[in-house]
Amino acid sequence: MTGPFDESTPGIECRESAIHGKGAFATLAFSPGDHVGTYTGEPTFQDGIHVLWIETDDGGWRGIDGTGVLRWLNHSRNPNVEFDGPRLRAIAAISPGDELTFHYGEEWEAFIEKDEEE
Repeated sequence: MTGPFDESTPGIECRESAIHGKGAFATLAFSPGDHVGTYTGEPTFQDGIHVLWIETDDGGWRGIDGTGVLRWLNHSRNPNVEFDGPRLRAIAAISPGDELTFHYGEEWEAFIEKDEEE
């Protein structure tokens, strides 16, 4: 992705975030249950800043090292999107201009709480 838009994910753009660094923002409205986009990238077995880990049917894990605009999703304790595998869907009403956020998971929550205590 060279610009703020990703042709594989229409309705989403990257721009500066008040949460952290860059973020993914809606340019279209989404209703709960709507497909928002698909996380794209290269398969990996190494963790990284833009790696999305997906549980496989056999209980294993595979990583996708994000190359699309969805790699800029930030964490929220009150998210408006969630992943089902690499597919992202809205879990709340989203208006154009809203930042898309998801909950990074329980391990991330424990990390944040530890960091806040220090």
